[in-house]
Order: sequence, then structure tokens, then C-alpha cells
Amino acid sequence: MLTLRQLFLANNAQTTDFPLLLEFERAEGIYMYDAEGKPYIDLISGIGVSNLGHSHPYVVNAIKEQVDKYMHLMVYGEYVQTPQVRFAEKLVSLLPDTLQSVYFTNSGAEAVEGALKLAKRFTGRSGIIACKNSYHGSTHGALSVMGNEEFKQAYRPLLPGVQFIRFNEIEDLELIDEHTACVIIETIQGEAGIRVPDVAYMQALRVKCTETGTLLILDEIQAAFGRTGKLFAFEHFGIMPDILLLAKALGGGMPVGGFIASNTIMSALKENPILGHITTFGGHPVCCAAGLAALEVLLDEKLCDSVAAKEALFRELLVHPIIKEVRGKGLMLAVELESFEVNKKIIDRCIANGVVVDWFLHCSNSMRLAPPLIINEEEIRKACGVIISCMNQN
Repeated sequence: MLTLRQLFLANNAQTTDFPLLLEFERAEGIYMYDAEGKPYIDLISGIGVSNLGHSHPYVVNAIKEQVDKYMHLMVYGEYVQTPQVRFAEKLVSLLPDTLQSVYFTNSGAEAVEGALKLAKRFTGRSGIIACKNSYHGSTHGALSVMGNEEFKQAYRPLLPGVQFIRFNEIEDLELIDEHTACVIIETIQGEAGIRVPDVAYMQALRVKCTETGTLLILDEIQAAFGRTGKLFAFEHFGIMPDILLLAKALGGGMPVGGFIASNTIMSALKENPILGHITTFGGHPVCCAAGLAALEVLLDEKLCDSVAAKEALFRELLVHPIIKEVRGKGLMLAVELESFEVNKKIIDRCIANGVVVDWFLHCSNSMRLAPPLIINEEEIRKACGVIISCMNQN
């Protein structure tokens, strides 16, 4: 009889020839447990998803309660479904007045696709500007605005009319003009190895978009919901987007994404043609129930308030001769090392010693740290102790 790992390799589509092959049976809080019961500290939160840790009881209970009522009823946007309505209402209450209409999708990449369509439809323009080393997902439209040719070249032709600027370089903003439908940019770049822009750059970007009638799409798929110490990362920069992209932590561990705009902008999807954007499972009621519950926990427990202190502790503890830099904001950090080879060896050692870390798609020499926001001081010290010990073996 084949083992579960053998079946995984035989029957589940593989994305590399070297999957991690970690087999977990349960997860709770910041820990994941393998078949032998060995605990692993999750320092990447499933790539920015599990902000509350795993299996938070309030979220689990919300899922169970909704399952007992109903699951899928109809394609998104036709029936009045309480979880969707209440979740959208809560999100809008926390956002600027110009962000009042939520379109729920299944994932971040689908939110990107919808937002790009919306920007082109609303402005009547076709030009799109994105940033070098950006990451917005792997579907065709999202891939078109990814700023790394290595991951795109095998899938061309992609969307026409996409131009790339350097992130955090004010002079490049001159490329934005009256032909530009939108600028899509990560408020804090993720897969580039956690790059935090200057306030002056983000404010200049907002001004340039306003002057040219260009919609500003802020991708906070990784950065929102307390990850940077603010509920939304754009709060650090004193600006507002025209369209906001959310996913990952949005669903509290369940798959849901969304793009949010004003009623005026969003209404462009209603006509010429009608049904300008369609999703069957977007805003699934169980996912929305989970997302609302997770958001309530985040706010009620004031988890954003402790993020800065936890960031400071990570920075204090992660000091080693082979560490070139620790970058980031809040609990969205990158530890830069000499090379991918060095980084991968340390990542593998950390995992073997019960601490799960990872690397970045466009910055493979840096180690990703994005633990659940609930991680406490003792757990941070324990995890950093393992990382430093693994570095000492280098």
C-alpha cells in the first residue's frame, strides 16, 4: 500500500521537483503537528494567511454555525446572503468613505483580475503600470503585472499595454499619464523581499494618479489586517487607494479575496456589458463567516497594538555575522543572507528543528518571517534561538 506521501506525489499536481513533503495532522495557535506529534512553530503563517494562528476557536465556531445554515446557494451577487452582507458592512466601516463597495472573490489573484478589469472599464483606458519585482498572483492577468520576467516568459503573450517602473523611485512616476488606466502596486512589496517605500514616494504616487485621472490600486493581499502594525498598510503613508485588494488573512484561514472601491467606480461592472465580472464561489458564505469572525477577534483583542514591540524583539534577537540586513514592517520581515544556497541550508535546518521559515520568490537570499500575530515573547525568543543556532552551524 502506498504511503500518504507517495500518493501525494503520484496524484497531486506538483509545482516543483522538491516539495517540502511535511505532513501535518493538526494545527493550533502558532504550532503545526506532524504524524508523530512533533510540534513546528509556524513563522510564515501559511504565507501571511493565519494572522490569528491556526484553528482559532471563535473562527472555527463561526464556520460550524454557518455550515449548519447553508453553504453555496448561487453565483456571487444575486442572493442576499447574511455572511456576505455582514462581512462587507464590517470591512467598509473600517475603511475611508470612498471605499464602500466590496466585491468578494475566491483568492487574491482573482481580486487582482477583477480590479484590472474594473480600472480599464471605468477609465476607458488600457494602459497599466506595475512595479519591477512585484508579485500579484499567477493567473494570466496577474502574471502580466508581475515584475519578474523569469516567471513570465514561458506564458507569453500576456496582457498588452503593461509598463514597469522601479519601486520607490519618484522619477519613474513620470511614466503615468492620461493613457494610464491604473497603477497597481503593493503597499509594501512582499515577494521582492519585504521592501517598504518612503512616505514621500507613496504620497507623490497618489498625487500623480489624481492629476492624470489614473486609478491607484493598492495590493494589500499580504500586508493588511495587522501584519504591519496597522489594520491596513496604507495607513502608514497618509494616502487612500481608489481600489484596495485583500485576501490571505481576510478569510481567517478560509479562501476568500476581495477588491474594494467606491460605489461609483464599482458600478462600471453593471452595464455595457451587464455581469461585467462573474464568480461562482466568490464570497462563499462559510468563508465570509470565518472572515468576519477573524476580523472581530483581531479588533477585540487589539492584536495590532503589540505588533511593533514584537517586531523590535525579532530585530533585537536576530543578530548574527551572516545576517546582512533585517528589513520590513511589523511582523512582515525579511532576513537577508549571502545567497540562496546559504539561506536554503538554514531554512532546512530550522524546519528539521521545528521552526518553519521560507524564502521569497523574487529575493531568494532572504528568509521570510511572518508569524501569527498572536505569537508571544517567549515563543519569539524560542524561535529566534533556533534560527541563530542553525546559523551557527553554517
